[in-house]
Amino acid sequence: MTRLTLSLLVILLISSCKERTKDEKRELPEPVVAERWSKEKAWEWYNGQPWLVGANFNPSTAINQLEFWQEDTFDPETIDRELKWSADLGMNLHRVYLHNLLWQQDSIGFLNRLDTYLSLADKHQIKTMFVLLDDVWHPIPKLGKQPEPVPHVHNSGWVQAPGAEILGDTTRHKELKGYIKGVIKHFANDKRVLVWDIYNEPDNVANLPGRKELEVKNKQEYSLSLLRKVMKWAREVNPSQPLTTGIWRGNIDHWGSLDSLPPLDKYMMEQSDVISFHAYEGNMDDVRRKIVELKEYNRPLLCTEYVARGGGNTFETMMPILKKDKIAAINWGFVAGKTNTIYPWTSWDSTFTSEPKIWHHDILRQDGTPYSMEEVAFIKEMTGTAQ
Repeated sequence: MTRLTLSLLVILLISSCKERTKDEKRELPEPVVAERWSKEKAWEWYNGQPWLVGANFNPSTAINQLEFWQEDTFDPETIDRELKWSADLGMNLHRVYLHNLLWQQDSIGFLNRLDTYLSLADKHQIKTMFVLLDDVWHPIPKLGKQPEPVPHVHNSGWVQAPGAEILGDTTRHKELKGYIKGVIKHFANDKRVLVWDIYNEPDNVANLPGRKELEVKNKQEYSLSLLRKVMKWAREVNPSQPLTTGIWRGNIDHWGSLDSLPPLDKYMMEQSDVISFHAYEGNMDDVRRKIVELKEYNRPLLCTEYVARGGGNTFETMMPILKKDKIAAINWGFVAGKTNTIYPWTSWDSTFTSEPKIWHHDILRQDGTPYSMEEVAFIKEMTGTAQ
C-alpha cells in the first residue's frame, strides 16, 4: 500500500466518523414533555394534604431574594427561629422566592443553601412552595451587597427575576434553562417541596418613580413568551410535585371562563396542575365571587397571597372563607423586617415618618411579639393550635 493510498484511507475514515457523529446528533430524541396533570391526579394529590396554611416567607434580615440566599447574607439562625414561630401558629406551608442570578453566581452553593433551608423547615414540619421567577418591583436585579431599605417604604429593595435585560430579549431566555431545570430536577422527588410556583405575577409592571422607564415595553408579550419556555422546561423534568402559576389581575371580569381571559392569563390557567390565585380585595363578596368562578375549573385551589389590613383584607375576614372550602391560605409576610411590608403600597407616594397604626402585611415583630395578640389568637384557633 502506497503512502498516498494510506493517507486517502485515513482521510476517508475521519470523514466517515464526522458524518456519523453528525447523524447521531441529528437523531438524538427531543426531551419528553410531560402532560399537565389530569384533574383526577391533582385531586388525589390535594386530598392527601391537610388544610394548607402559611406565609410568603422571607427572613426579617433580608431585603429581597438575593440577600436571603447569597452566601454572605444567608442567615440560618434567623430562619430557624422564625420558622419555629410560624410553626407555633400552626403554619405548615411557606411560599419562598428564589432568583436565577443565584444559580448563575454559584449553583452548587445555592442548592446546598436550599437544602439547608428545607432541612430547617422540615424540622418544624413546614412544607415549601418554591417560586422560580417574579415580574414584580425593581426591573434591574444585581448580585452582591443589596441596598439598605428606604425608610418607611414598602418593599423598596425587592427585585424581579430575571429582570428586564433578559426578559425583554427573547434570544436570552435560554439562559434560564439551566436554572429552571437544575433546581427542579434537584428537588423533583423531595417530599419537603410540596408545589412549584413557576412565575409570580407575570406582566406586573412597576409603575413607580425611577422604575417605570426601566420596564420592558409590551411586557405581557415577553412574559408569555418566557412562561411558555419555562413551563416546557419544567414539564421535561416532570417532578413529582404539581406546577402552578398564580392568576392575580383584579380587573378581569370573569376568572371562570378561559375565553374572558387575556392570552397570558389563559395560558396560566390552561397549564397549571393546581390553580393558585391572589386575593387582596377588602370586599369579601368579591373574594367569594372569585372562588366561585375558579371552582369552575374543577381543580384544587391555593390562595398564595392575601392580607392587606388597611383595605379590610384580614386574617379574620379571609381565613374562614378559605378554610370552609379547604383552599390553601398563604398570606404575604411573616416577621416585620427589611422588606418594610408593614407599610402599605401607597407608601411609595406618601410620606410615613413612623410605624403605621394599621400594618399592611406581616404578623410578628423581630422579637417574636405579635402586631396583634387578638389576631394571633384567631390564627391559632383557625389552625387548631390554640391552647
